[in-house]
Amino acid sequence: MSSETRPHAAPPLLARLAGVAMVSAALVATGGAAASAAPAEPAPTKGPCAYTPTPDEPAARPVPLPPDPRRTPDRGTVRITLHTNQGPIGLTLDREQAPCTVQSFLHLARHRFYDRTICHRLTAYPTLKVLQCGDPSGTGEGGPGYRYADELPTDLPPAPTDPTGVRRLYARGTLAMANAGPDTNGSQFFLVQSDSALRPNYTVFGTIDAAGLATLDRIAAGGIAATPEDPAPVDGAPALPVEICKATRGR
Repeated sequence: MSSETRPHAAPPLLARLAGVAMVSAALVATGGAAASAAPAEPAPTKGPCAYTPTPDEPAARPVPLPPDPRRTPDRGTVRITLHTNQGPIGLTLDREQAPCTVQSFLHLARHRFYDRTICHRLTAYPTLKVLQCGDPSGTGEGGPGYRYADELPTDLPPAPTDPTGVRRLYARGTLAMANAGPDTNGSQFFLVQSDSALRPNYTVFGTIDAAGLATLDRIAAGGIAATPEDPAPVDGAPALPVEICKATRGR
């Protein structure tokens, strides 16, 4: 999402907070002369997904780079269940829709990256109702220590709530990646609890099953935790704390 002003505008769905990094070359005194050393650019994996290390944003929980075979699996679906303290959330990942994203998500689940993590953000805007998860630090800033390119949807219908036609419908039951701008996908994802209007800047890579939607409805009904600054928030931590106890492949 962009940050332009609009009615009921919501903050971006960030995979991590977009800060300004000040990078200066190291100066080493050698006999009175200053020498500069430029850091080496991190090398991406050599396959088509090009998972790229982010040393300036280290992993919130240690995990290796995903495998990146020459032929990324791009057919069929895979079932994942998020076993949460509020109930199960069953996901169907679509390899054809977003092969690199599915490959990364399965890799993180296999390495237990998502186990014992909280879902840190719930939104209740009129046009944005999602639960955001996937950061082991629980701050909204954490990721897996790598990024990869978008696999953006091209077939989403226009959002009926947006007369400009710019935003698209991320329908109830959609599973999509959060990001901090173009090609910054990592580990954070969002679960759409009710039809939402967004620019088509977020990779859609699966759907949520009926039991999962029932769990999301219970979480949404609990509301958002109040703070001293905002006694009636529409964006923040769920009032019913949500923890992914374990993410497993299959039902």
